[in-house]
Amino acid sequence: MLKVSDNRRFLVHGDGRPFFYLADTAWEILYRLDREEAEFYLQDRAAKKFTVIQMVGLVEYGFAKPNRYGQIALIDSDPLRPNEEYFAHADWLIACANALGLTVALLPTWGDKWNKAWGAGPEIFTPANARAYGEWLGRRYRNANLIWVLGGDRHILSDEHKEMIRAMAEGLSEGDGGAHLRTFHPPGGHSSAQWMHDEPWLDFNMWQTGHDRNRDTYHAIESDYARTPVRPCLDGEPGYEDHPASFNPANGYLDDYDVRKSAYGAVFAGACGHTYGCHDIWQFLNPAWAPPVTYAHTPWREAIHFPGSGQVGILRSLIESRPYLTRIPAQPLLASDTSIGTDHIQATQDSHGRYALIYSASGRPFRVHLDRLSGEKKTMHWFDPRTGAARFGGDVPRQNVKEFTPPSSGPGNDWVLVLDDASCAFPSPGSSVYSGA
Repeated sequence: MLKVSDNRRFLVHGDGRPFFYLADTAWEILYRLDREEAEFYLQDRAAKKFTVIQMVGLVEYGFAKPNRYGQIALIDSDPLRPNEEYFAHADWLIACANALGLTVALLPTWGDKWNKAWGAGPEIFTPANARAYGEWLGRRYRNANLIWVLGGDRHILSDEHKEMIRAMAEGLSEGDGGAHLRTFHPPGGHSSAQWMHDEPWLDFNMWQTGHDRNRDTYHAIESDYARTPVRPCLDGEPGYEDHPASFNPANGYLDDYDVRKSAYGAVFAGACGHTYGCHDIWQFLNPAWAPPVTYAHTPWREAIHFPGSGQVGILRSLIESRPYLTRIPAQPLLASDTSIGTDHIQATQDSHGRYALIYSASGRPFRVHLDRLSGEKKTMHWFDPRTGAARFGGDVPRQNVKEFTPPSSGPGNDWVLVLDDASCAFPSPGSSVYSGA
């Protein structure tokens, strides 16, 4: 099972091995896919180096309509009367994901079932039945590889809302014996920390930065990284690939470049992982079965091949190619302005100074305080976040400040500078995975 690292910044396996949270938003997979389709999707995500699948038990769209096997989740919309056949399919799906090495981040319910600010509803939860439903789920999935995600894209607007979430979280742990981590999925532009940071049940914070172009995801992570008590944090829902920017098709659709900027900005700012999303995948768009939601326009079996879904796995490989649990944000390493318009530069480094990774969102040159890193001599690579290829740039002698110019510039020409203490003999960032501390 997963746990929080000793330094409270990361997630790790039970034996202490690092766990990079790389999730996809498959919110409605329980409702919209049959088993052949679900297995096809999960195999694709496992092959692309995802580690987590975010999915919902009681979905937002179609809650009252049967799933692909003709089953509804609850009898008479009663949380105390779960439909065994519906959850038997959930059992199969979770087991299938786990067998492929994927952890399931399971939302017991979408938020419209306790706060119908929008969506289909109905509101069905009270603190009492939320606790009972949570305990039932916890017992059922006690031995599965899971993370519990409370909330579901809704605001906490009252003490009763907060008490319902607290009761469900406590019920889950009563049922599973505290085996699984717990977090909260907030609405767009908000963090779980806004309402839950001091809750004793919360293990790590989750943002939803939302579906606009050029969102400063790094600022969102910086704010949660700086909170006390210290908790791991990540963006659980950034802009989806193929989502209309700001929900308006006239603004164009987000693409893989938007995905990369959010991902590298967040992870280099201190996130313990990241979530990818595709607008067509979360709803598994199939117009023959259900109409599209908010201007989705690509069938999911086509959208599964969008480049962003592979490029986030490249980010995971880069992070895992260097010592993991000592990685920290490193903006003071930069001797240049970090942002000019949307052309952001974000740095992360090893706390011992053995390496640094610096992301330039549009290939803009930048200056680095090399004297803040270890080693008389450093090696440099230019890492391509589109392909995972690394170009060796030679040795860099010790000096105070040096300017670096990426291989190309302009929108879509993002690059990562990899600086290593030459005495550490790390592998090329484009070749292998580091397994050390």
